[in-house]
Amino acid sequence: MAQEIGRFGGASEDDDEEELEMGVKDEEEDDDEDEEDEHKRIQSSQHRHHHHQQQQQINAMSSSRRCRPKEEKERTKLRERQRRAITARILAGLRRHGNYNLRVRADINDVIAALAREAGWVVLPDGTTFPSRSQGTRPTSASMSSTSQMMGTTPLASPRGVVSSPSGGVRTSDFRPCGLKSVFVPSSLPYDSTTSNVPSRVGAMAGDGGIGERLDNSPLISSCMDVVDDKQAMDISPKLLERDFAGTTYVPVYVMLPVSYATTLIYSPWLQLLLSFTYFAFYKYETEGSLIYFDFPWWQLGVINMKCELVDPDGLLQQLRILKSINVDGVTVDCWWGIVEAHAPQEYEWTGYKRLFQIVRELKLKLQVVMSFHECGGNVGDDVCIPLPHWVAEIGRNNPEIFFTDREGRRNSECLTWGIDKERVLRGRNAAEVYFDYMRSFRVEFDEFFQDGIISEIEVGLGPCGELRYPSYPVKHGWRYPGIGEFQCYDQYLMKSLSKAAEARGHSFWARGPDNAGSYNCRPHDTGFFCDGGDYDGYYGRFFLNWYSQTLIDHGDRVISLAKLAFEGTSIAAKLSGINWWYRTISHAAELTAGFYNPCNRDGYAGIATMLKKHGCALNFICADLRTINQHVDFSEASTDTEGLMWQVLNAAWDVRIPVASENAHPCHDREGYNKILENAKPMNDPDGRHLSAFTYLRLSPALMERRGFLEFERFVKRMHGEAVLDLQL
Repeated sequence: MAQEIGRFGGASEDDDEEELEMGVKDEEEDDDEDEEDEHKRIQSSQHRHHHHQQQQQINAMSSSRRCRPKEEKERTKLRERQRRAITARILAGLRRHGNYNLRVRADINDVIAALAREAGWVVLPDGTTFPSRSQGTRPTSASMSSTSQMMGTTPLASPRGVVSSPSGGVRTSDFRPCGLKSVFVPSSLPYDSTTSNVPSRVGAMAGDGGIGERLDNSPLISSCMDVVDDKQAMDISPKLLERDFAGTTYVPVYVMLPVSYATTLIYSPWLQLLLSFTYFAFYKYETEGSLIYFDFPWWQLGVINMKCELVDPDGLLQQLRILKSINVDGVTVDCWWGIVEAHAPQEYEWTGYKRLFQIVRELKLKLQVVMSFHECGGNVGDDVCIPLPHWVAEIGRNNPEIFFTDREGRRNSECLTWGIDKERVLRGRNAAEVYFDYMRSFRVEFDEFFQDGIISEIEVGLGPCGELRYPSYPVKHGWRYPGIGEFQCYDQYLMKSLSKAAEARGHSFWARGPDNAGSYNCRPHDTGFFCDGGDYDGYYGRFFLNWYSQTLIDHGDRVISLAKLAFEGTSIAAKLSGINWWYRTISHAAELTAGFYNPCNRDGYAGIATMLKKHGCALNFICADLRTINQHVDFSEASTDTEGLMWQVLNAAWDVRIPVASENAHPCHDREGYNKILENAKPMNDPDGRHLSAFTYLRLSPALMERRGFLEFERFVKRMHGEAVLDLQL
């Protein structure tokens, strides 16, 4: 009982000591809390004081800024100028060394987008960025795990025998293709294709079952093999695999017919006699005055002879039927001024062309017709000669100023100088009127073909080779690739125009051509005008190049406006050549002499595109098949960049929404060349899905009709039309 009373009612001495200790701890904790509260109050007071001081400083600074608004504006302007200067230097460096296709007023976003596209990414207009199809699709988690398992069970075997030499090279003492088993082949599915109908290639291994044990048959591995010291080694740049163009946009394909028949003209009397005996037993020949025309087989030179007669219509019909059988859309034909209006002004002979057009209509093919106001012969790839009309040549003998002239006074009879577009020196007519009368005669003569829609487009010749450019690199004057060419403005009519422009500018002494621009085969760095920091970028240089390029644009504007008047309701096109050599230099010298004012800090094609847009005229750009890498092999010093140039021109045209067609500049009969044309015709990384409006193949020949070459061409046509082919190298 006493224990229970003590347990419930009282407390032992131990309990009292424990309670005392607890009380002491509680007091210590209370003291600690009081100290913390006091510390917080002190900090709060200090913070309020510090905040008050900061607010006073801010108010003082704000008051100071309000008192000095002009100084702040000046500092802002200075910072903006510095930012723009940095951006300008970045853009200049990229254009000079990388040739990224940047517009003139590009900002930092354009720079980042260009770098991303160069790295193989797709950048949409809103900034959305994602990997392109060339990088392959990203595998799912399941496939990644399976791939990891495969790589875990079958590790990649490192190439045996490949060791670093003391000099830093690669020694291939015992290198064999079989040492590369289980090489990973990445996926190459296009980003716009569905995965349901395309088997996944993630985790596929070259050398595993189903892929093939012979690695030299693999398109990826075989293209990666190179020879070092007579032994095999890996190449870092593998060959690109083929894209699948099935389901892509339909791009029409035309075939250019051969130039002209019986057009080897012999002027020398003794050579006429010699060749007449040589060829008499083989080919028919005819004489006309002091000229001899040799009749070669139609497929060698052309389908229309110098008398404007259709040669071998049965043979031509057979060839066109073969083209029709592979669904070629149509043919392209040159209507030569030197054949149709050969003998007298405004006397036109269209007989041969009319028969040709009737055959094309019977086969239900389309026609693209080129108004060729230039001479054929004397340039690269020209194996025939079709001169300007005889009556024009007679005028030129009496007045050679009607032809383009270089600084040394050499005349170029390839086409008429643009200085006589408004000068009545052609028997009472100026050049523009002569061109218009020719086009109007064609429109009247072939009205039924326009009404039936057989003639789908008229391409207007605007200069040498039918292209809108100066004849700045004539082979007959000694030019050889990759020379910069020469300015062609030294006839009296263009010099008169230059003199007027100089006087209007207030500097009459500028009425001259550059005296330090070198000669046809110079390099830019060899001249004082085109070298880095040269006169091309000085006050006089900018004036001269502006006048020179504007004269080109004015000529195109003048002739195309007349073509629109003559061919109202019909599509009109103009041809532009791709001057791709020296594109990676600052001055772009070869383009400047050709009339394209396109140095690294200026877009020389935007003005041309704007002019074409004004008339609703399409652009035919000639640069679709060249390969920059292949060109560097033979002319590494030429600083070429075909792809960069092509993208600049395409973007200039597409920015103003005009259609762009193209044709190959060189013969093409292999799959690699066709694949390059396809890549340029249907760009993979264009965010808006833009593409060429048509493609013209140059030209119908025995090499094209040979079985193997023709099968490749048929395959190419299918892919241009967006059809599937069965032998893709995926």
